[in-house]
Amino acid sequence: MASQAREKFATQVNSQILSSIRNLAQSEGRQLQALVDEALADLIEKRKQNSPRPNVMAAYQASHAKFGTLYKKLAE
Repeated sequence: MASQAREKFATQVNSQILSSIRNLAQSEGRQLQALVDEALADLIEKRKQNSPRPNVMAAYQASHAKFGTLYKKLAE
């Protein structure tokens, strides 16, 4: 992947969210900025499509194929 230009910005984040994302970055051995990039890219893609991500829909469809009858019974 080609290197993209980077730009600094400042914002405020809920302290619990920031703590969680820092812990996640540390546990994955990644930089905080990599997780922020990933999260922002995911948000942009989700809003662009205005629909669930393909992997989410695939999981839903697989679940429905396997347990569709059960879901109908539970809904009754």
